[in-house]
Order: sequence, then C-alpha cells, then structure tokens
Amino acid sequence: MLNAQPAPEHRLAFLRGFLKRPKEVGSVIPSSRFLERSIVKSAGLESARLVVELGPGTGGTTRALLRNLGPDAKLLAIEINPHFAGLLAGHVNDPRLIVHEGSAADIPSALKLHGLPAPDVILSGIPFSTMSRELGMSILESVRDTLSEEGRFVAYQFRDRVEKLGREVFGRASVTLELLNVPPMHVYRWDKSNSNKASR
Repeated sequence: MLNAQPAPEHRLAFLRGFLKRPKEVGSVIPSSRFLERSIVKSAGLESARLVVELGPGTGGTTRALLRNLGPDAKLLAIEINPHFAGLLAGHVNDPRLIVHEGSAADIPSALKLHGLPAPDVILSGIPFSTMSRELGMSILESVRDTLSEEGRFVAYQFRDRVEKLGREVFGRASVTLELLNVPPMHVYRWDKSNSNKASR
C-alpha cells in the first residue's frame, strides 16, 4: 500500500543528502504538493503505461506519480544515491514501483535489466545546473533515445540550464513556473513527436 506522505526522517535524510552531495540533490527540502501537482499535470499520466523518474530522492514526487498512475502502469525510479534508493525501496510499498540504483545517464541499461519497454514519460528533478555539460547532454540524449515515439520529457528545475541544453536535443520546451515551492521551480516539458517533426 502506498504511503501518503514521506516520513519526517525522510525530510531529514533529504537535507543530509543535500549537505553531503549538493551536486546530486536539487534542493534542501522535498518538493511541495503544489509543485507535485504541476509536475503531474505537465506529465499527462492518464494513459502512461511506463514512467521513468530520474532522481526521486526520498520519494515525495514518486508518491505523487503513483497516486496518479493507472493500476497496470509501472514506475521505474532511478536514483544514484544509495541511501535514498534504500529509503525509497523500503518505505514505498507499491507493486508498480521499481527502484533502480544507478546513473540517469544509463536509462537503456536500467530498462533492459528490468525487462521494460520504451517509457511514455520520463521525469527529472536532478539539478542540471550543477553538472558538466557533457553529463547533462549525455542524460538528455539517453532520455531522447529511450522515450517512445509519442513520449514526453518533464524536468522541474530552479535554474534554466536544462532548457538551454534541452533545446539542442528536443527543441523548445513549454514552460510553467510554480511559485508555491521553496525555491520556486520551472517545469519544462518536451514532446518527442514535436522534436522529431522539428528535426526533419
């Protein structure tokens, strides 16, 4: 059964994770419920059969995604921080969730390992502004290459680095700003079908 809210110790773990590895954690506190709603709306999860979440942290957004996914859908959460991955696997009891410890740049290997098809939606909260251009481009190209033809990519970020890099891979993003979050977050969305048309 899905736990409705992350436990208080998860919020403390999130802060500790940020202090220990600030380049891997995008904020000192988890996403607000308002940001979670914006992410879910941008992702359009109604018909998604497989969703991939990059950088789920302690699982606040993961829970929001699971609340809005269909009963037969799957959510693959890829987390590089072993402590966060362990918390997520141990405290979110939902058969639709698959937790994978690894890099966001290696989505194809994670999908292959778990026997999963091309995802309909990929979401990311990992901070592109703190990583090298090479790693950022590698992640975005991995997203593009693994998404289904009608799939979409949603990234929620404080800074606009992902939009600038994403423009080179997907074209222009649609953008919304969620002010009811600390810090305020941009939610960027790209539809692969639109980027395919633009590249022709």
